[in-house]
Amino acid sequence: MGERQDGFEQWLQERTNRRHPLDTVPVDVMPHGNIPNTPLAASVISFLLGALFSLGVALFLHGSFAYPWWATYRLGFFLAAWSIFHWGEFAVTAGWNKEKCSVDSFLLDNGATYHVANGSALVEYLITLYFLPSLKEFRYVSQLGLTLAIGGQMLRTAAMIHASTNFSHSVAFRKRQSHMLVTDGVYAWSRHPSYAGFFYWALGTQLVLQNPACFIGFAIVLWRFFCRRIKVEERALVQFFGEDYNVYRRRVGTGIPFIP
Repeated sequence: MGERQDGFEQWLQERTNRRHPLDTVPVDVMPHGNIPNTPLAASVISFLLGALFSLGVALFLHGSFAYPWWATYRLGFFLAAWSIFHWGEFAVTAGWNKEKCSVDSFLLDNGATYHVANGSALVEYLITLYFLPSLKEFRYVSQLGLTLAIGGQMLRTAAMIHASTNFSHSVAFRKRQSHMLVTDGVYAWSRHPSYAGFFYWALGTQLVLQNPACFIGFAIVLWRFFCRRIKVEERALVQFFGEDYNVYRRRVGTGIPFIP
């Protein structure tokens, strides 16, 4: 009887410790904890982002003919681009970098500043559209923004997929045994294609909305952020890869203006 009990307890312990395929527990960085790191939370967030994306696509396709006044193709594109960006961050991490995947991979817990910035973009757009709608009629500006935002999204996604497990949403200060220096693919023309992709994606969304104030604000804030982050990250990369990274850095730029 005692042996059967011991065997049952061992089986129960193994079952408790066994990692479920749906679990998202990153190996190197603990989730922030502000959003529950559970499959339920991930599914709810995906559903809400999908609903927002559908609304955005509907507005984009029919906004020019729709009522009320705020239902424009420009707003539709912004909502669709924002939602697909955040869903894509999680989806690509889950598909190509699962060991680092968690609910934080949606990048929805980016701090108050990020959400204030996007909220400000909506406020500027809607206020200007209501009081001065003629300032939102430069269609070629929105077309340029569409190109920039879509191109930026494609660049960032390609960078994450190509780097695979070598990519991380947070700066790594400890070199893992499997960490490799990626210098081919999109990394052959930009040392930080994921940063460059986000930079152009964000500016593109503000061109679509024809938001001059937020476009300038986004450009300044993002440039300063990436300038500082790249300096910190590359100090760690030099420690990881030594002269190999110095050679790569001299040969390939960042892809962001005025950040060598």
